[in-house]
Amino acid sequence: MRIGILGLGRIGAFHAETLSGLDAVESLVLTDPFAEAAKAAAEKFGGEVVDSPEALLAAGVDGIVVAAATDAHPALILAGVEAGIPVFCEKPVARRMSEGVRVLEAVRGSGVPIQIGYNRRFDAGFAAARAAVQAGELGALHTVRSTTLDPAPPPAAYVAVSGGIFRDCSVHDFDIIRWVTGREVTEVYAAGGNRGADYIKEAGDADTTGAILTLDDGTLAVVSNSRHNARGYDVRMELHGFRDSIAVGLEDKLPLRSVEPGVTFPAGTPHDFFMDRFTAAYRAELAAFTEVVAGSRPSPCTVEDALEAGWIAEACTLSLHEHRPVSIAEVRGA
Repeated sequence: MRIGILGLGRIGAFHAETLSGLDAVESLVLTDPFAEAAKAAAEKFGGEVVDSPEALLAAGVDGIVVAAATDAHPALILAGVEAGIPVFCEKPVARRMSEGVRVLEAVRGSGVPIQIGYNRRFDAGFAAARAAVQAGELGALHTVRSTTLDPAPPPAAYVAVSGGIFRDCSVHDFDIIRWVTGREVTEVYAAGGNRGADYIKEAGDADTTGAILTLDDGTLAVVSNSRHNARGYDVRMELHGFRDSIAVGLEDKLPLRSVEPGVTFPAGTPHDFFMDRFTAAYRAELAAFTEVVAGSRPSPCTVEDALEAGWIAEACTLSLHEHRPVSIAEVRGA
């Protein structure tokens, strides 16, 4: 099949490399507002360069991958759907939930599949955790802990337009908690602080946050995030039930150092970047998209799924700013 990629920055170029190595993909069509970025990707990974999204959609592509800046996501999703071309789009659907809801309303009933890029759903550890929950191996859950710690904060220019740490970073935890547990979040309470880069505080954001999510069966989920984790990129999950407890991410590249006498775990070089930690998941995610394009499977992460994680992020953002519990129903009705 022939796949178009819109946006050839860091993640777009990474997707170009991944797609170029999939057996199902015969050719790529690339476009980026910065022509040199598209040209560089074409030279490295192969593909035809065109000068606009419109030209890409007219180039006979079977599916498109949207890796452009967040503000461009709604228009590019809608353009793909209007052309009848299956769409893969990196999260989020839109910067604000109101715009995301308008996208959902516009594409609902179109019959054109849309897959949103939440790659943790394709990580082997998280998939095994979900299977264990579904099989009842843990019994009823009572506590979930989900962690995402970045080794260093993103640039000031990125922070200024990211929408905040809950919408940009924690949203991955929110999505994977829903996916692994099969439950919905009903209420949140969030706190945050700034102990590092001044520009994050100046942008009205926090660099370290914690949130307690109440799930619809009473399970408590504790989410921990930070832009400052000097040892590396740390993504983990714990699930504690009345029958058993399991963890995702406890492996030799875990960026933690044990001070217990005689303990050598973890023994490997710590993960230092999200592309390192989730290389296999990204490949599996795009392989799944080729199956969506081929019509052999439904979207594994729909616009509706992405918006559910977005509502949790909205509630946490409001909770942080107003220092109070916030229900998901409250932000939906705002």
